[in-house]
Amino acid sequence: MTLPPLLLLGCGKMGGAMLAGWLEQGLPPETVVVEPHAPAAEAFRGRVRHVSEPAAIPDGFRPGAVILATKPQEAPNALPPLARFAGPETVFLSIMAGRGVAGMNALLGGSARIVRAMPNTPAAVRQGFTAAFAGPDVSPEQKALADALLGAIGECAWVEEEGMLDAVTAVSGGGPAYVFLLAEVLEQAALSQGLPADLARRMARATVSGSGALLAASSEDAATLRVNVTSPKGTTERALAVLMREEAWPALMREAIAAATARSRELAG
Repeated sequence: MTLPPLLLLGCGKMGGAMLAGWLEQGLPPETVVVEPHAPAAEAFRGRVRHVSEPAAIPDGFRPGAVILATKPQEAPNALPPLARFAGPETVFLSIMAGRGVAGMNALLGGSARIVRAMPNTPAAVRQGFTAAFAGPDVSPEQKALADALLGAIGECAWVEEEGMLDAVTAVSGGGPAYVFLLAEVLEQAALSQGLPADLARRMARATVSGSGALLAASSEDAATLRVNVTSPKGTTERALAVLMREEAWPALMREAIAAATARSRELAG
């Protein structure tokens, strides 16, 4: 798909990662980035137009999509100036956690076509996972454009109910933090067994990243890959007997995801 000129509100870590992916896909230089902190947009100087506030968006500019990548708490002030772009011709793509379609539409004047999405931080290396929900009146063409924009930073999947995005936020949105925690505790455990610090860190990082790459490349599910590593009566089986006790890792992960899902619902109001 040939990308149209875009209007990007917010060029932080996630907005910047998305913009880099779109530029690789041939994003037109007419694209406008609204970012009050100039250093955040410095990496894209000369490739897009940067303005510090919505009032500076050029007159007559008509983006094919408006991407809302600002902080959720800034939405009440940041969205109303963009209401002039709302209407049947333009899709709004929001990655603001906890901001529902209905609430955003109210801030945009009530006639916006909105896709709500939840990407995660591996988008920075084009390995993200995003789940998205298309709000009322979003056309098939607009959904396809949103899919192309999200696909530039990794894999995209669509959900039929907006409420599912709370669990998505808990699992994939926060998921990288859980994986990084695994690398962290593996490193600490290696240190506790007397391994040198440099070796412990290198080993933990490579084991987590390599296992992720194997999982991504394999047609087998995670449970099968786990079994393949686990020799009967071996060392891994002994470790898994500890980790997989019902009161241990499985129960803690369910509790953690439930807590994060509940918090996402609280933030959405």
